[in-house]
Amino acid sequence: MKFCSELTKEEYINFCNKSKNSHFLQSYEWGICSHKSRGQQPIYVGVKNDDNKVIGAALLLKKSTPFKMCYYYSPRGFVIDYSSSEILKTMTDGLKVLMKRNKCIYLRVDPGVMYQEIDEDAKKIDHGRNNYKLFNEFIELGYKHQGFPKLYEGNQPRYTFRIDLNRSVEEIESKFSKTFMKTVRRSYNYDLKIVESDDIKTFWDLNTKIANKNAFTLYPLDHYKHVYNEFKEQNHIKIFNALVFPDELLEKSENELAVLKLRVDNGEVGKKEKDDVNNVITRLEKDIDKFNPLRGMHKDGLVVCSLICTYTTHGAWTLYIGNDDLGTYTFAVNRCYYESIIEAQKNNYDFMDLFGTVGDPNTNFKNLAGLHDFKRKFGGEYIEFIGEFDLVNKPIWYGILPKLLWIYRKLK
Repeated sequence: MKFCSELTKEEYINFCNKSKNSHFLQSYEWGICSHKSRGQQPIYVGVKNDDNKVIGAALLLKKSTPFKMCYYYSPRGFVIDYSSSEILKTMTDGLKVLMKRNKCIYLRVDPGVMYQEIDEDAKKIDHGRNNYKLFNEFIELGYKHQGFPKLYEGNQPRYTFRIDLNRSVEEIESKFSKTFMKTVRRSYNYDLKIVESDDIKTFWDLNTKIANKNAFTLYPLDHYKHVYNEFKEQNHIKIFNALVFPDELLEKSENELAVLKLRVDNGEVGKKEKDDVNNVITRLEKDIDKFNPLRGMHKDGLVVCSLICTYTTHGAWTLYIGNDDLGTYTFAVNRCYYESIIEAQKNNYDFMDLFGTVGDPNTNFKNLAGLHDFKRKFGGEYIEFIGEFDLVNKPIWYGILPKLLWIYRKLK
């Protein structure tokens, strides 16, 4: 078994495509995106067995620092079988040599591995599954753990919800909350059309609205273009757009409203159905008011929600979403998530990861508690990841670097 400081594109992609431990943040494409969007240099390393076959891989993102030094970050790395202590040690020993050779201050890695099984309040489940042994192996190999943050303090969220797709659609739906399924059913009132698209600009316009509203990070348009174009090359990305057709919806609503009002005026509505009919009338009147300003516009449909999902061979992630007020009003957001999950199940992916939540469901920071509650309704497993580890090569510079970067960003 040996460390390889440079895997070819073919070697790296072929191995990751076969590995169930792969993550889209460890993909060849993500390395190219990080270079184009953030100026980080991708380095593709690996471990090979005695037959020269790749048995482990890792994407390192290199960021240069003053004095011709650098640091590495391996997002959700490594792509290895973590049950093999030998592979992890070989990878680590090889990385130590690589770091010394390239004047690397430190390497940060945040494995996509569960730390411990938790309940809905993010509390440890006694006698539940855990990876304490792996945690200790990292420490014994010289890594420094960066703690157990509950929010979004790290490079990647330390918690997520992950939906098991190795079940029937009926079983998956049975785990969705009743309120979520109710909104999905109500979305059909608006004759939403869910289509796959390659329209990044429309997504970005909608994403801008939700980012400004919720104070979330918005990347430049070029970032999303890079992500889409690179992942599209491997068919590892999809955009799900929800469209409404205002004129058709108005005609349908006005006709339904006229029929119901006529029934009421003619005394054809009995006592038992009176409340239901009045509720429908109220909804139709509200719908007409909502869509009336769009009359005569958007003959080809108006995109009100756009969801981007990324994929590996085995897994799927809901990555970015954008929507406007109509997307919320028509429940298009929930419908896009629903359709993407069902589509992933039908295409035989093992899981759908909702890509991040908090470890404090009751936090008052921003609207993260609301985001957590939204994702909780999909019925996925609440997962706590093992956290970030730093492998330090230059201890003195490791202590100084955060201060230097703070000063640099202030001056910039």
